[in-house]
Amino acid sequence: MKDFDIGYIVEMKKGHPCGANQWEIVRMGADIKIKCVKCGRIVMIPRSKFEKNMKRVLEECKNS
Repeated sequence: MKDFDIGYIVEMKKGHPCGANQWEIVRMGADIKIKCVKCGRIVMIPRSKFEKNMKRVLEECKNS
C-alpha cells in the first residue's frame, strides 16, 4: 500500500527539534529522504521506520 510519493508533505508522529512535524519527501527507495518544511534539514530514515512513524499525508505532490 503506497499512499505517498516524492513531493508530498507528510505529518510525522514525532516533531523535529525546530518545532515542526511537517516533512517533504525528497527521495524514495529502501530508505526515504525527508526535508523539514520549517528549517530545511534533510534526514534519511529506513522505509519501515518512516511508514511506522508517518501520521498522514497533508499535501499531495506540490510539483504537479
